[in-house]
Amino acid sequence: MSQFFQIHPDNPQGRLINHSVDIIRKGGVVVYPTDCAYALGCHIGDKTAVKRIRRIRRLDEKHNFTLVCRDLSELGTYARVDNTTFRLLKAYTPGAYTFILKASSEVPRRLLHPKRRTIGLRIPDHNITRDLLAGLGEPLMSTSLIMPGDDFPLTDPYDIRNSLEHDVDLVIDGGYCGMQATTVVNLTDDIPVVMRVGVGDPRPFE
Repeated sequence: MSQFFQIHPDNPQGRLINHSVDIIRKGGVVVYPTDCAYALGCHIGDKTAVKRIRRIRRLDEKHNFTLVCRDLSELGTYARVDNTTFRLLKAYTPGAYTFILKASSEVPRRLLHPKRRTIGLRIPDHNITRDLLAGLGEPLMSTSLIMPGDDFPLTDPYDIRNSLEHDVDLVIDGGYCGMQATTVVNLTDDIPVVMRVGVGDPRPFE
């Protein structure tokens, strides 16, 4: 049965953040809040946890996961960006965007797009997520908490616990955080391409 932590979205309790980080490091699958919606996350290097997330969401091997990063310096470890792209990222992070970028050699092969060697990266504007990432010292491997057959992410932490208490190790209740996905922007070529419109304003990239 999963644990259930109520963490304040503005002033996260350090003790609960540390406990959450320990669960992730030990291979746990966690539900956590972001600036868009609740997400599923696990340690970047844990193959078993990734398989569990695929099973929960019934994802095939072609599904692209996202690396959720603390800041641009961390993002730069996992993606290859030129100066122009870096300035663009700096202007619009943290925020409700997922950026498709050319992956560096640091990204595990199983997380890459199978043909294009690209990776989705994002830097959320949410205190709980930021504190989790600071405690981990590395990105979270993540995907939106959209259950099979649904069009939108689950939003109520208590409903999430009831639905997934035997499938995940921890549900973090950070209050309501929305039900829309991020705006996805492909930055692998010279001209940005908006691939999905979500919470983030797409106009700067159109």
